[in-house]
Amino acid sequence: MSETSQNPALAALLTIAASGFAAGTTLLAKALGTGALGPPLHALQISHGRFLFAFLGFAIAALILRPRFTKPHLGLHIGRSSLGWGGVTLMFAAASFIPLADATAISFLNPVFGMLFAIPFLGERIGPWRWGSAAIALLGALILMRPGAGALQFGALIALTAALCMGAELIFIKLLSGREKPFQVLISNNAIGLVIATVAVLFVWQSPAPLQWLALAGIGALMAMAQTCFINAVRLADASFVSPFFYCALAFATLYDAVVFSVWPDWTSWCGAALILASAAILAWRETRNRRA
Repeated sequence: MSETSQNPALAALLTIAASGFAAGTTLLAKALGTGALGPPLHALQISHGRFLFAFLGFAIAALILRPRFTKPHLGLHIGRSSLGWGGVTLMFAAASFIPLADATAISFLNPVFGMLFAIPFLGERIGPWRWGSAAIALLGALILMRPGAGALQFGALIALTAALCMGAELIFIKLLSGREKPFQVLISNNAIGLVIATVAVLFVWQSPAPLQWLALAGIGALMAMAQTCFINAVRLADASFVSPFFYCALAFATLYDAVVFSVWPDWTSWCGAALILASAAILAWRETRNRRA
């Protein structure tokens, strides 16, 4: 990536927006998986709805915009879509077992995995400011995980596996961002993901209620917006730079829990969220200063 093509400040804003949309999908998934909107749906069916409606949205946009497509790198797309489907499905499952804030806190450790994977696979150099910012964000995530309060249980292990999948997916996103246009990457990802999700859902399918269909459509729409923001963010800055900003999803999840499920944050939640936001602010300030210099 050339230096002139980078815009760290905009990349940070896009990633924060993506984190808010992604946390919204988890909120709806929790409602579907716990029976708040009708008979509980399996995580495989929730992730199928996510890919179905996201793909429909991108397909309609393609019919309107009629973009030009180049020959896709099928191997990278399959790898990215498989990891993305696995990460999303596991995240939706975790939200049904443990509180939303805990599930989000654990699963969104994926930026740490993404930053670590970027060193050997992308050859990115991680300076002390990035390491320090990631460490602060990790500390905030650990506080929100409340390891002494029973968060590290079966649901937490599912969320941790989701984080690993999504961290590895970041590498594929970065590799694709330099080869193909963002829209082609998005529609290819959702098309392949829909194929995988359709095969998987055949084993657990049940007819959703009307309100559940609406929630599934909402998950697809929110995820499409999150993907659009994030895929453009990684084109504007290094994956190791934008990844820590996804920790803002923890703050969004805490807010959603309070508004929708009346789970009000305590001082532990506030401290964890403050550390995460502080780490993002420090990193954004440092990268912006370096760019101006």
